[in-house]
Amino acid sequence: MFDKLQQLKELKKMRDDAMRIQKALDEETIEVEKRGVRVKLTLAQRFISIDSEGKSGEDIVEAVNEGVKESQKQAAKKMQGMMGMDGLKSMFGGGGGSS
Repeated sequence: MFDKLQQLKELKKMRDDAMRIQKALDEETIEVEKRGVRVKLTLAQRFISIDSEGKSGEDIVEAVNEGVKESQKQAAKKMQGMMGMDGLKSMFGGGGGSS
């Protein structure tokens, strides 16, 4: 029973950590301009605005994809800084401890 209680505590901590990270990523924004289309989104990939100035759908798709790609890069850097390697290992099942 103690083992189950410990697992629940660990799950709650992981959930709390994930929510903290999600909030931090949602507070930072990036802006990308590609082929005359400007896309603004959070590092959590929530879109704030897309200014297409009459551009084609293809141009918009390209700019959105570029924005997502850049937000992923910056989010990964931010997460790495927030958690460090030990936090990432424990989040993905590594890092020693009891099983």
